[in-house]
Amino acid sequence: MYKIVNKDGNAKSATFSTVHGEVQTPVFMNVATVAAIKGGVSTRDLEEIDTQVVLSNTYHLHLRPGDDLIYRMGGLHKFMSCNKPILTDSGGFQVFSLAKTRKIKEEGVYFHSHIDGHKLFMGPEESMRIQSHLGSTIAMAFDECPSAKAEHEYVQMSVDRTTRWLERCKKEMDRLNGLHYTVNPHQMLFGINQGAIFNDIRIEHAKRIREMDLDGYAVGGLAVGESHEEMYDVLENVVPFLPEDKPTYLMGVGTPANILEAVDRGVDFFDCVYPSRNGRHGHLYTKRGHINILNARYELDDTPIEEGCNCPACKNYSKAYIRHLLKAGEMLGMRLCVLHNLYFYNNLVKEIREAIRNNNYQAYKKKTLEGMLEFDSVAKSESYNIARNWRKG
Repeated sequence: MYKIVNKDGNAKSATFSTVHGEVQTPVFMNVATVAAIKGGVSTRDLEEIDTQVVLSNTYHLHLRPGDDLIYRMGGLHKFMSCNKPILTDSGGFQVFSLAKTRKIKEEGVYFHSHIDGHKLFMGPEESMRIQSHLGSTIAMAFDECPSAKAEHEYVQMSVDRTTRWLERCKKEMDRLNGLHYTVNPHQMLFGINQGAIFNDIRIEHAKRIREMDLDGYAVGGLAVGESHEEMYDVLENVVPFLPEDKPTYLMGVGTPANILEAVDRGVDFFDCVYPSRNGRHGHLYTKRGHINILNARYELDDTPIEEGCNCPACKNYSKAYIRHLLKAGEMLGMRLCVLHNLYFYNNLVKEIREAIRNNNYQAYKKKTLEGMLEFDSVAKSESYNIARNWRKG
């Protein structure tokens, strides 16, 4: 159940009740693609950095270790010892971005594994069955993610097929939830709005899928090549046509600035690999901008990454020590940087929630963006890497 606590303009803060616990929104979902966050971060660590929701990937877990194995182990929550809500991506994005050769047909997609090249097939029913085996809290519908630069005619055809696939996903999910041996009979289903940067297609698609009365709605196919301005324009035009009384999820986004702008347009669920990926390379987020801890200027710096930060790294270690660990190739350095970045994101959305509930969001947004100007330059240099490097995330 989703209940709005307060609205401040278009920004909304809500509570979302699930079988695995209550979520306060806006929320950033920490990405654990293969049931683990890269950088040596455990599910116990997630408690300390105020994680609310974990995101794992259907495609990757289906290939390794296999959803049948996870099912026999009692589902994803037991397998990875996680007591928080877990959202599983449908695998659609990976099918379309990782597969070098693929054939898209009405029944689904024929492609090859990026690991060993063996032939695979995934359609709506297969994606739902895999996610049911995983027993995640929230399952994402199987969809096609067309390129942001695709022609209007192709995007329309793709979105029409995605709508038909969503109908099949819903039917199969209802069936699976009714089986006595299902890991999570309360599994939720989120539909995905597609349409590249064509607002006419996006809006019509939103109107069609909102009639299906799903548990939540995502805006997909963004942050894959379009400009930030184009992304914000899509959100401004499309979000008003999605149900306000259901969660709105912007998939794969993004930078702190992206999150602040998207919240202002009615979005309340986010995920992105930026904090963990950047952390593994010593690129750290702070309220005063982005820092590269490998810089020589931090060699004798005995201060924490950010004064006043309550993450495990900042509470216990100096920049000089963390820099030394990374330079020495010690795993602890990578781990501390990832923990800091994830805490930063989780704390950012916590502050956003508080600002919305205190009717102070615009002032908070303005002040925070002014302190984060450097993030935009980082985002521009990395935005194209999200799709290309997803398999490494």
